[in-house]
Amino acid sequence: MILVISPAKTLYEKAPILLENFTSADFLPDATKIVSVMKKKKPAQLAKLMDISPKLAELNYHRFQEWNLPFASENSWQAVLMFNGDVYQGLKAETFSDTEFETAQKHLRILSGLYGLLKPLDLIQPYRLEMGTNIGIARKKNLYEFWKSKITAKLSQELTETGQKELINLASNEYFSAIDPKRLEARIITPSFKEHKDGQYQMVSFFAKKARGLMCRFIIQNQITDPEEIKAFDLEGYFYNNQLSKTDNWVFTR
Repeated sequence: MILVISPAKTLYEKAPILLENFTSADFLPDATKIVSVMKKKKPAQLAKLMDISPKLAELNYHRFQEWNLPFASENSWQAVLMFNGDVYQGLKAETFSDTEFETAQKHLRILSGLYGLLKPLDLIQPYRLEMGTNIGIARKKNLYEFWKSKITAKLSQELTETGQKELINLASNEYFSAIDPKRLEARIITPSFKEHKDGQYQMVSFFAKKARGLMCRFIIQNQITDPEEIKAFDLEGYFYNNQLSKTDNWVFTR
C-alpha cells in the first residue's frame, strides 16, 4: 500500500538527526519553474498571496531567493526530517531504525505545493507554499492544475510497478485534492480520527493531524501490507469504530 500525507508549515531549522542516505525528488525541474515565479514576488506580495504575516513573508522571501540547485548536505536535508508539524510529531521519523526508513521510503509519500510528490528521503530546501495558493504557473491557473496530472501519473506508476493495490489517504482535503482518484486503479481508504467530547464524537484538528502521523508510524513499524490490519491501530488510546465507519471511510475514536 502507499500512504499519502500532507507537508507541514512548521520546519526544523536544522535536521534533527544526520542521515547519510538520501534521494532526489522526482519533480525538481517543475519545482524550479515554480521557484522562478516565486522569486519575483516581493515580501509584501507574498504576505498577501499566502495570507501570512510580514515576518513570515520576509522569511519565505529569503527562502525563495536562496533556493538553488544542486541540493547538497550544506543547503538541504531529507523531507521527512524537515517538516515539524502535528503530523510529523506523531510520525517521529527521527526515531526510525534503518529498516523503518527503508519501509517508509517504499510506502510513504508526501504531497507538496512546491515539490509535487516527495519520498521521505528526498532532499529538499526549506520552503512554504501551500497547495491552495492561488498562483499561476506555466499557463496553469493554479497549483492544482499544475500538479494534478503529474502527481496522479506518478502514483499510478508506483502502484503498478510495485503491485500495490491500496492508497491510504492520510492527507488533508487541501492536499488530497491534488490527486485524481478516478485515474488510480487502487482502493482508496481514508481514515479519520475523532474525540469523544460533550457526549459525541468530534474531529479536533490538532489531534486528528497528530493521529495521521501516528497511523503512518504504526503501519511502518509493523510493516503492514494488508489494509485490514490497520484496524488494529491503537496508539494513544484510539480504536477502530465499526459503528461510525462506512465502506472505505474508516473512523478511529477515543
